[in-house]
Amino acid sequence: MPDPAITDDSALGGRLRLLQPARGHRFGHDAILLAACIPAAAGEHAVELGAGVGAAGLALLARVPNAKVTLVEIDPALTALATENIVRNGMERGARAVTLDVGAPARAFLGAGLPPACADHVLMNPPFNDATHQASPDAARRRAHRAHKGLLAAWLGTAARLVKPGGTVTLIGRAAQLGEALADIPRSFGGVRILPVFGKPEQPAIRILVQGIAGSREALSLLPGLTLNDSAGRPTAEAEAAMRNAESLPLAAIAASRSRPASPPAGERRPRSSRA
Repeated sequence: MPDPAITDDSALGGRLRLLQPARGHRFGHDAILLAACIPAAAGEHAVELGAGVGAAGLALLARVPNAKVTLVEIDPALTALATENIVRNGMERGARAVTLDVGAPARAFLGAGLPPACADHVLMNPPFNDATHQASPDAARRRAHRAHKGLLAAWLGTAARLVKPGGTVTLIGRAAQLGEALADIPRSFGGVRILPVFGKPEQPAIRILVQGIAGSREALSLLPGLTLNDSAGRPTAEAEAAMRNAESLPLAAIAASRSRPASPPAGERRPRSSRA
């Protein structure tokens, strides 16, 4: 009999079938939007931090089937579901899931087959609720959503260690997190692009996607926003293309069009002014 604690849901217009807990943290639009912003190409390796059941990483693999994806998740139960989702979507050759705390030391990542500079792209949807938000009574949901001070900086530090020179780190979060995200991006990153996401026209942004390039000296830029629904609540064509048709968003195309910069000499730090 089916487990009532687990639901079987679709994503990308049915291109993905994903098992996930009936209660607690469940994937949604954020994961699919994040995947649509990753400029991965065939043969490249992407690492998703805090992957849950693998929605974002596997959505990326659905769009770029010859890429490689590693899903990093702290909860063993979610890692098990992610592994099952890999198999049921026929992605065993391109994806794997590991149980690991994003804040674990480098030696723990090395033991999981994730040495420094192993990834072309790192993507993340980190916990974003601070102490001003009422904590969920569900432990798994609380762990997935509640952010302690310094968590984003720690996740970005791990991402910076994993990504190759010229690779990208991309995160999605609440619009109110933009200042924190820009402050916590390591100095070794430049070419930062910000994509605001609006629920409807003429409303404030509800999400931001932020992407930086390791070793880049390019300036920061704010991209035209993505609107999910029109004023009547109908999905926009651009949102439908990403959410149902597994198409990439402009953030991915912009990053992919840039050449990879040379790795800076050992010990050199990029000036902070190069990002603004």
